[in-house]
Amino acid sequence: MLVAGCLARPRVAQTQLHAHVQTGNEGGTMASLTHRPPPLPLPGPLSRPRSLHQVGVPIDLTHRVIPSDNPQTPEKIALGEVLFFDGRLSADGTVACATCHDPGRAFTDGRPTSIGIRGCVGQRNAPTILNALYNATQFWDGRAPTLEQQAALPIVNPCEMGQPTLDAAVAAIANDPAYRDAFQSAFTRAPNADDLLRAIASYERTQIDYDTPFDRFIAGDGRAIGDDAKRGWQLFNARGRCNKCHALTETTPDPTNFTDNDFHNIGIGIIHHQVVPLARKAEQLIESGNAVAVDRAAIQTDMSALGRFLITKKQADLAAFKTPNIRNLVLTAPYFHDGSQETLWDIADHYNKGDGVEDPWLDEDIQPLALRENEIDDLVAFMASLTSPEYAAFGQSELARQRALAQLTRPQRDTKRAFGPKPTQPKPPPL
Repeated sequence: MLVAGCLARPRVAQTQLHAHVQTGNEGGTMASLTHRPPPLPLPGPLSRPRSLHQVGVPIDLTHRVIPSDNPQTPEKIALGEVLFFDGRLSADGTVACATCHDPGRAFTDGRPTSIGIRGCVGQRNAPTILNALYNATQFWDGRAPTLEQQAALPIVNPCEMGQPTLDAAVAAIANDPAYRDAFQSAFTRAPNADDLLRAIASYERTQIDYDTPFDRFIAGDGRAIGDDAKRGWQLFNARGRCNKCHALTETTPDPTNFTDNDFHNIGIGIIHHQVVPLARKAEQLIESGNAVAVDRAAIQTDMSALGRFLITKKQADLAAFKTPNIRNLVLTAPYFHDGSQETLWDIADHYNKGDGVEDPWLDEDIQPLALRENEIDDLVAFMASLTSPEYAAFGQSELARQRALAQLTRPQRDTKRAFGPKPTQPKPPPL
């Protein structure tokens, strides 16, 4: 048994639980603030566990990434889905996991950076959980090695769900008879923190999303994508240099997950922060080994700009962030770890000019690309071909929105630099 998309599911119990969740979320209060979290998303067709019977799904890899100490079961997955949408896991009842990971937006929130309880605005853009089960690490800086550990941190982060402890989150639902029955069915014991995290992680592992036009093209259907997307795929693996991070090898393109599971400084945001003083300030925090404290620094402070350095304290990791999977990318704007780029054209312009010339720690593969406008359009067409069928209509409207915006403004475009030589990088200062 692997994922609920291939299993019978306990729908009656889950329906009862969802009814309790919606009742429990009513009447939540929040102070009047400029920023508010959106209304709690409700479960629906887009939140359901996905089938393994999709073109392009890596079946063997999917089996390997399911942890032996948390095997998938229908009961556990059904419980995790309900927990994912339950605002009672937050301190004031206004925020759920789905707040930042809305299935209707490909499990993102459409904001530059996410908003938690009491209108607290974080420092990081919400990554999708689609295909997150294949990630070697979780979060932009990889501070959680598993989905179970990832699920824990937002619940106790004061700027996200705001619970003082995981046990406090459990206490908020433990007296609900439907939850007591569901935990008993899934784990043969009463609600507790470890099982809560196991259930949420199990549900997240069912969000396997493939079967895109590009997947059908790779499988042999030459008409599945247009000529522009085909040219974009060639550029992706050649002059666009996208494969340097979004494929496992340079000689054999890997169309499975489009990530090297590594961390790179791509020149985003670092010039706007005094990273050397921030790095010095962070050293004591990192030495403490306190995962909760590091999580709070990443979400609530300017130390967020330090990226992977917050975890490793290695100078080479300054402002380095994880390579994201680019499937369904058109749906997950705005882009990058800080949500600073609005459109796919902005992304292409950023790389085309080899941005980050004043960044001493810039990744060596960032350099001017000399891509012409029609080639950038082809790259965008390729990225759009990675949109899953259930999001096809949303993808078309979002691509049209971005195209219209790009026709009005291209803040990252610098044609002179894109066609010039790579500037000499400054040497890193001592920390």
